[in-house]
Amino acid sequence: MLSDIVSRIAITSEGPRPEDAVDPRFGRAAGFLLVDVESMEMSYLDNGSSQVLAQGAGIQAAENLVKAGVQVLLTGHVGPKAWTALKAAQIKVVQGVEDMSVGEAIAQFKAGSFSYSDAPER
Repeated sequence: MLSDIVSRIAITSEGPRPEDAVDPRFGRAAGFLLVDVESMEMSYLDNGSSQVLAQGAGIQAAENLVKAGVQVLLTGHVGPKAWTALKAAQIKVVQGVEDMSVGEAIAQFKAGSFSYSDAPER
């Protein structure tokens, strides 16, 4: 299972609660729900500063996740530049996580329902 070796994940989120929808965007997501997979302790990382950038939003968001100690990102789509930044930081990525709540995404991750992506979506 994917969650067996992971302690901290981030999910792109439209708000600070597990009931909020997964934001399909990475760099311009409203924010990230950070989850300790073992304790299920959660915190919210606002992504407002990346949303206003003319370019480089994905790279800035990736840097924020590195600072937060994230090992895995669950999101809808990651562009090529952000992908490179995430890979350089050894953050694994699950793409195509959409049309569900953040809580549902966490449950599916813990159940081993997702696969890691091996390339950015174009």
